[in-house]
Amino acid sequence: MSPVLVLPIVLPFAVAAATLWFRDDPRRQNRMAILGSLLHLAACSLLFIRVVRGGMQTMQVGGWEAPFGITLAADHLSVVMIMVTAVLGLAVTIYSRAEIDEELLRSGYHPLLYILLGGVCGAFLTGDLFNLYVWFEVMLMASFGLLVLGREKRQFDGGVKYVMINLFATLLFIAGVGLLYGMTGTLNLADLHLAVQEVDNQALLAAVAAIFMTAFGIKAGLFPLFFWLPASYHTPPAAVSAILAGLLTKVGVYALIRLFSLVFIFDVAYTHGLLLVAGVITMFTGVLGAAANNEFRRILSVHIISQVGYMVLGLALFTPLALAGAVFYLLHNMIVKANLFLISGLSARISGSFELKKLGGLYRDHRYVALLFFISAFSLAGFPPLSGFWAKLLLVRAGLETGAYWAAAAAVVVGLLTTYSMTKIWGEAFWKPSPERSESSEGKDPTGKPDMWMLLPISGLAGLTLIIGLVPGPFLEVAERAAHELTHPQIYVNAVLGGK
Repeated sequence: MSPVLVLPIVLPFAVAAATLWFRDDPRRQNRMAILGSLLHLAACSLLFIRVVRGGMQTMQVGGWEAPFGITLAADHLSVVMIMVTAVLGLAVTIYSRAEIDEELLRSGYHPLLYILLGGVCGAFLTGDLFNLYVWFEVMLMASFGLLVLGREKRQFDGGVKYVMINLFATLLFIAGVGLLYGMTGTLNLADLHLAVQEVDNQALLAAVAAIFMTAFGIKAGLFPLFFWLPASYHTPPAAVSAILAGLLTKVGVYALIRLFSLVFIFDVAYTHGLLLVAGVITMFTGVLGAAANNEFRRILSVHIISQVGYMVLGLALFTPLALAGAVFYLLHNMIVKANLFLISGLSARISGSFELKKLGGLYRDHRYVALLFFISAFSLAGFPPLSGFWAKLLLVRAGLETGAYWAAAAAVVVGLLTTYSMTKIWGEAFWKPSPERSESSEGKDPTGKPDMWMLLPISGLAGLTLIIGLVPGPFLEVAERAAHELTHPQIYVNAVLGGK
């Protein structure tokens, strides 16, 4: 039993309660939020160290023996995800000091943000399907509240689309839970691994697998279930866009990886074959949609879809190398994508707009901001030696080794198209002269100036991206350990059930 498993979940809810207590005191709210995010990062780091040094950690809440009680389980995949969650939570909290005004703070911004973080960590650490459903619902409520917090018409429009399609996914999820429980009599993930092997009706089990694939595919933004995402992520403040982009679809990808490496592995040719086709189509759909947009955050929002395709590709190939690539891609993309949304907010603060045609001159006037964008954007595109290069290299190699040459080729082509989208942002927002200034006004500051509360977290995330790219060894080692556990599910089963 490892009580430290509870801290990454409990601490965010405690911070949410504390910031709600100081609802009418924005200054104390901000201080409490930053302190809470630092404590959360410390708790997640402690759990990460324990897993890396001592292997998988488990806890039976309330002392009820598995599979009858509530299980918390942390393997290498789980702790990678909660570590990045804590890092993004800290970055967004610091960034919010500059962007989130007192009205939004009084409306519940920090409580909603930390309820979301607690729900995300709960989803990563839960060891049974019903509680995964519960944490998905916690995330849905908190994320919807964040999306509509400003009470603007476009926020309600995007928020309603977001919540309606996710409620449909929830219905599919709970239907799948009911069917699976009826077939096996258990919802504990470790116990399910054993129970599905005893199910005689393989056709019905395949249908249930398809239900879960659809439900989690919606939440991940997988083709053709992604249309809610670009309609909603560009509407809230950039800090909200960043945390949603960095975490929410990745929880859907995590759920796919967990279930389709632990439970639904009875017919890999069928289930993972579907995932392979969906992943490749998702890659192309997202990158082509991004190329057709001309608003900073819309381009980034549609690119989330494309990047999800890469992660699902790693799961679909289902080899140790491919799964290591998927885990490494998750680590890289969560950081880079959140940072790009933060940079978009900083660019809008400087120039007054997210529309590319209204942006310009950022390279000349704010070269440090341009450098930060370059690091994150071209890491996303896969430029060596940035982190995205190693992530894509692993997946391309895995595709070639398994004979999925068309999938490997697709990964390369989509990477090139991603470069086009990032180059378009660079050319419009950073390279061309500002459209608001004449030649005589060159050299003057644009409409705004970078705020240090914004620059600090963006610089930190960009620095982390550089570290992952320049010193990938330790991160690859953790990804390989996670892949080993995913391809040897008995490790998970033994840790939870005690070798039963």
